[in-house]
Amino acid sequence: MEMKKKLAALFAQKWFTCLVLVAGGLGLGLLSLAFAVTAERKVMLISYLERPLLMTLNLLPPVLLCLLLWLLTNRAIVAYGLSAAVTFGLTLANWYKLQFRNDPLMFEDLLLAKEAGNMLGRYSLFITPFLVIAIACVLAGGVVIFFCARGRFRPGWPRFALAGALLGAMIPLASLYASNDIYNNKTQNFDHANRWSATEVYTSKGFLYPFLHSIADAVEQPPQGYSKAAAQAVLARYQDQAIPENKQVDVIAIMLEAFNDFSKYDSVQLAQDPYKEYHELEAESFTGNLVTNIFAGGTVLTERSFVTGYGELGSFRSPTNSYAWYLKSQGYQTTGSHPCYNWFYNRANINPNLGLDSYLFFENHYGELALGAIARDNLLLPELTSLYQQAKARSQAPYFSFSVTYQGHGPYNTQGNDWGVNFVKPGIYSQESENILNNYLGSIQSTSKQLASFIDSYREMDRPVIIVLFGDHNPWLGDGNSVYKELGIDLALDQEEGFRNYYSTRYLIWANEAAKEVTGGDFTGEGPEIAPCFLMNQVFGLCGWEGPAYMQYTQELMKKLPVIHDNGACITAEGAFVPQPEGELAEAILEFQQVEYYMRHEFQYQELVEKEKR
Repeated sequence: MEMKKKLAALFAQKWFTCLVLVAGGLGLGLLSLAFAVTAERKVMLISYLERPLLMTLNLLPPVLLCLLLWLLTNRAIVAYGLSAAVTFGLTLANWYKLQFRNDPLMFEDLLLAKEAGNMLGRYSLFITPFLVIAIACVLAGGVVIFFCARGRFRPGWPRFALAGALLGAMIPLASLYASNDIYNNKTQNFDHANRWSATEVYTSKGFLYPFLHSIADAVEQPPQGYSKAAAQAVLARYQDQAIPENKQVDVIAIMLEAFNDFSKYDSVQLAQDPYKEYHELEAESFTGNLVTNIFAGGTVLTERSFVTGYGELGSFRSPTNSYAWYLKSQGYQTTGSHPCYNWFYNRANINPNLGLDSYLFFENHYGELALGAIARDNLLLPELTSLYQQAKARSQAPYFSFSVTYQGHGPYNTQGNDWGVNFVKPGIYSQESENILNNYLGSIQSTSKQLASFIDSYREMDRPVIIVLFGDHNPWLGDGNSVYKELGIDLALDQEEGFRNYYSTRYLIWANEAAKEVTGGDFTGEGPEIAPCFLMNQVFGLCGWEGPAYMQYTQELMKKLPVIHDNGACITAEGAFVPQPEGELAEAILEFQQVEYYMRHEFQYQELVEKEKR
């Protein structure tokens, strides 16, 4: 009985409750580190332990959160419960996102919480034994704190004063989490991570620390040495040029979800060619490799890079200069379609800010057309032709359409062959990989046939029409890129082959005879390897259009650097892969970043409105 009283007295002590909560916070932080990666957990945990600063920056947030909430609520179990919900909830969101998309959770992702929740339904959440153990540990910590951390503050201002003092102490700590020097240099952990992979750089630092660091990244900062006057001076070397009326053509651009040509890999043993129709289209078009900034996800980055001409993208939550706005100023109708939901990537709000006024989604068109389903390409592509014909019947104004498909979106069924056709030779790969490949390539063949029919409908038109097709990124092929690994496809980002394998898709620019006659272009042959921000340059160049000053500036830049990647690498016009540009290349990239920042943030959007009215 005496021992029970002593323990009760100890548990009621505030200093003891404080220690227990610190232990609970440290436990949450350690569990977060354990789930910061999806592979080589033990090796990575050891690497974290070997770096005291990295450990501190990951463990401190849950500890401080527990203490702050205790001071505010005066209940240790409430403080721990809320801290566990926040810390472990975010940790699991990051872990599952890494599993499904090879993409870590960033602070900006929280702004798309509704989208993430809806998208989650496409994936099958799974529970591992380690996850069960982790959840049990979190609950056990709650039980211990409920019975052993009973210390409370008396009513009055002292605990709020302590809470204020703790908050005051946390303010200077924020600079540590925001510091790029600490993030890039003092917490380097490349023993088991590829420094050229943004995902691996992130996970090499744990989870809570890089997640909090990403808060600063959510607010775009101007590039190094940015000067508005200097950016204006660069663009002043060029003059906006109108599109000659006798060279105006209709442009229909379609970004194809996860569409890429896997027939280029010898390790993909095809039983039949799913790319037959697409290759036939390539033979009569201007084609090339598109080096994107994304892999297996992040569709909107390629999409918005194409329509704006920017390598670095902002939030676009207000009207922002783009090539769509330029075409509007030239009298073009600007429109497009996406058969999925309008909330996805907030397209309903952002597309008008990019100059795409009339846009059709699942909610306002395709849901009804597809009887409540998301329209596949056999519905979407014929509908795009129908919409084009309706638009031309209403107005003879030139037409620009930019649409994004949904067919081809992963994940693909791992349990069976949805198409009933063996596109890869049976028995060569594991059954799961065989199913994934057959289902992906089945979608590719379906899309290729639909594209062939789609383009056929424009061949004999009197109206000059150009069609632009390109893939947004490589597909998801198994959790942890399992199929890529089984195929032996090199994805090492610090090497030229791996870099191109990871990021490259294809683009195609086709023109009917009427468009060739109007522009004087041939529209055939192999084009240069380019970044998505330079794809519209190819369209303008083939049409014989000079375009706005920004277009003319990037045309000159592209002659030197056709690929500028957001991981810092570039590819020169001679095809040389440069992982760390220096000298003139680095200066050209910095100038580009400054000019595009000016165009995004300080370009006088009102001038485009006035041009449109005139």
